[in-house]
Amino acid sequence: MRRHESTVAIVSGGARGMGAAHVRRLCAEGAQVVVGDVLDDEGAALASELGGTAAFEHLDVTSAASWAVVVRRTEELFGPVTGLVNNAGIVHFDGITTTTEAGYRAVTEVNQTGVFLGMSAVLEPMGRQGRGSIVNISSTAGMMGYTHGFAYVASKWAVRGMTKAAALELGPLGIRVNSVHPGTIRTPMTAVYDGEMADAIAAKLPVQRLGQVEEVAALVAYLLSDEAAFTTGTEHVIDGGATAGDFRR
Repeated sequence: MRRHESTVAIVSGGARGMGAAHVRRLCAEGAQVVVGDVLDDEGAALASELGGTAAFEHLDVTSAASWAVVVRRTEELFGPVTGLVNNAGIVHFDGITTTTEAGYRAVTEVNQTGVFLGMSAVLEPMGRQGRGSIVNISSTAGMMGYTHGFAYVASKWAVRGMTKAAALELGPLGIRVNSVHPGTIRTPMTAVYDGEMADAIAAKLPVQRLGQVEEVAALVAYLLSDEAAFTTGTEHVIDGGATAGDFRR
């Protein structure tokens, strides 16, 4: 399927894990993609693997100046940006009683402020063309509460809310904004769940397994495409049934 032949996209946190899966899927469907990440070696290797359909640019999502450089470089390489996947994220496993101010700010700077800066950075090229699609990667932690993840939950609920507010404002400009809420997906970030813990989580899900990055990438590719032209301001949960009920009992 080549439904993204006219797509020029930026994927933040695109060097590995879920982000790399988004990049590969979009390139496979004909898109030209800039991989934005602080992981220079891994990002460059991915872009090299994909050839002329992808390029790597160093991106600190907490810096407006860094975003401006990446947007400019994307336009120089491939043309105006039409798609953005705000994928970069970090997690600290602390509850409200143990979270420090520094830890809270570190998580929200990447997960929340980074999403705001990313959306802000692409508004000019998308508005100039009168079209664009933004996908913000949230989490099931943006749909419900979790213990030992206070800052992460706060940031992912914020992403969900920012998505809706942006969709209302940007719709008349031809720009769609949606959020994706993955459950436990096998990535480097969730490596802590390997082994017995992963098996225990999977056993409590209706589908009896953890998710794969390719499954999330397929949803992201759909939301960026014209097939989702009537879809904006919505959250898309891909969690194996985790939020369908009390799966932890």
